[in-house]
Amino acid sequence: MRNSIASLSAGALLALAGAAQAAPPNPATTNIGVSATVTKNCTVGATPVAFGAYYPTAGALTANSTVSVNCTKTTPFTVSLNKGTTAGGSIAQRLLTDGGGNTLQYNLYKDAAMTVVWGDGTGSSQTNAGAGAGMATAVQFTAYGSLPDVAFNQGTQPPGLYQDTVTVSVAY
Repeated sequence: MRNSIASLSAGALLALAGAAQAAPPNPATTNIGVSATVTKNCTVGATPVAFGAYYPTAGALTANSTVSVNCTKTTPFTVSLNKGTTAGGSIAQRLLTDGGGNTLQYNLYKDAAMTVVWGDGTGSSQTNAGAGAGMATAVQFTAYGSLPDVAFNQGTQPPGLYQDTVTVSVAY
């Protein structure tokens, strides 16, 4: 009988030890908070306005630029154009220069009819506005350029390359 009790006690201890090994202890846990903030962002690009060869008395020239604005989704923005870098130019009357003091008049417009000067909102000039469609999707605007003929440019300019640089700004 003594052997039976000893066997029972040893068996019960083995069963308890097996049960303790079979059920692992509960693990300790925690959470990691993850966040990001999408900030407003815009980029801008533009194609050149290339009027080509100007022949006085042959008529006015027109050319266009495509202004592409990429902004974070739903970000409101305003696009403005400055007067250019040629001395004496203004938003109301931009100028091309040959670098030697000779100039040709031109301007950039918001509309194909060339009635609304695209500028910075001063005077009678207007800006263009939009909302971002996402950084991978450009919102595009056309800048319509006009170089009027002799009545404005007097037809007295010497031959040469005439240039200007207009800065496109996007406020958002």
